[in-house]
Amino acid sequence: MEAAFTPVVLGLGSNLGDSRSILRGAIAALTDFLTEPRAASFYETSPLYVTDQPRFINTAVTGLYPGPQDITAARELLSRIQAIEARFGRDRSRERRWGARSLDIDILLFGTLVVNDPALQIPHPRLKERRFALEPLLELLPDAAEPDTGIFYRSVCEALPLQGVKPQFIG
Repeated sequence: MEAAFTPVVLGLGSNLGDSRSILRGAIAALTDFLTEPRAASFYETSPLYVTDQPRFINTAVTGLYPGPQDITAARELLSRIQAIEARFGRDRSRERRWGARSLDIDILLFGTLVVNDPALQIPHPRLKERRFALEPLLELLPDAAEPDTGIFYRSVCEALPLQGVKPQFIG
C-alpha cells in the first residue's frame, strides 16, 4: 500500500528577535517532516491589525505532509508547528492577538481540505485579506486557488492594497 502525502502551504512570520535566523531555523525544522519542501523569498511587511509593533519578516513553505488529506492529519500538523513555534520562543499565553511574536506558523492550505472547526480553520480564514501571506504563497504556487470556491488567489492578491509588503531576499 502506498503512503499518503498531502500538499501543504504554511505561512511563517516573525517580528521579535533575529527574525531572519528564526525563520531559517523554523524552515529547517519543518524539513523534519515535510518532503520536497520549498521556501519562498523573505518579505518585509507592515503589521496589519495591530500597528504599534515592529515590521514583520514573512515567508511561506510548501511541501508534502505524510498523512491523508483529513482533519486528523491537519490537527497533527498543527500540533507539530505549534511545537516549532514554542521551540523558537513563542508563548501564546503572554502575547496579545495579532501582536509581536518570535514565530508564527499558519496552515494556509492543506491539500483541498476545508475545515471549519473552532480550533482549526483551513484554508486560513484571513488568507484572502493578507497580502503578506498571499505573495509568498503565490511565489511558490502561482496558480493556487481557494479549494471550496475555485477563486484564484492571484486575483484576490491583485485586488488588495499593497499593505507595506516588500520583497527582501531569498531566505
